[in-house]
Amino acid sequence: MPSDALLPIREVTRLTGVNPVTLRAWERRYGLIVPQRTGKGHRLYSQENVQRIQQILTWLNRGAAVSQVRSLLEATPSAAQSPAGSDWQGLREQLKEAIAALAERRLEQHLNQAMALYPAATLCEHLLMPLLADLELRWQGQFAAGLEQVFFHSWLRSKLGTRIYHNNHQLGGAPLLLVNGSDLAFDPRLWLSAWLASNAGFPVQVFDWPPPGNELSLAVGHLQPWALLLSVDKSVDISRLQRNLANVEIPKLLCGRAVSIHKHALQAWTDETLFALDSPQAALHCLQRLSGRAP
Repeated sequence: MPSDALLPIREVTRLTGVNPVTLRAWERRYGLIVPQRTGKGHRLYSQENVQRIQQILTWLNRGAAVSQVRSLLEATPSAAQSPAGSDWQGLREQLKEAIAALAERRLEQHLNQAMALYPAATLCEHLLMPLLADLELRWQGQFAAGLEQVFFHSWLRSKLGTRIYHNNHQLGGAPLLLVNGSDLAFDPRLWLSAWLASNAGFPVQVFDWPPPGNELSLAVGHLQPWALLLSVDKSVDISRLQRNLANVEIPKLLCGRAVSIHKHALQAWTDETLFALDSPQAALHCLQRLSGRAP
């Protein structure tokens, strides 16, 4: 819709799936949205309001309480803040068009060209992480969103997994163990963390699905990793996680957007081997410091 178009509440409900009662509650009780008003007091919503509603939904889908969302939104830079005319924005649009068309060859070509020009950390920062944020917003209630997700996530796992596999054959030493710590069928940020670590010279072992909690220490015993990274992109039971990690004495990196949701519980977790990080880039920097490879 045009950037200056204003929508009535019924149209916003149709676009986002959030009913009018909930929209009014988000406005009155939590100050999450501030629509404009007509002379008769009817609410009118801008494109920015609609995008904010979609951002609210993404946090709620990760397990955040509605009372937490405002502070989470204010603490998280929006991908939409990047300059619209930048080369990165243009490349993201090309990738999104290829994903919408399920055009694997085109998607592969665009990303391969970028990988040939930029280091992995730069691509993660300026292209892939903003792309994931853009897609997550677009997939809120959109028709065929599930199909796009299956296509893109399958391709991304294969793409990054292949590069990690080849890197592992060139690297020696104890691995970094990365584990999906949520119940997500696919966690793209887990794989981005693994790819960044692999490109930085760390052999990696990825568990794409969380093992039973009381068996995680068994995996650590068998694999003898030098560090463990748990990716948490949805709310988790921190007390249970604390019990499951009680006997894991190697450095433990808890990484993901759910770290912000559990901020206070993690601050009370007194374990000097635990590091709470909000992004794959932050995880890489922490790994480099812990290993003595900090640039």
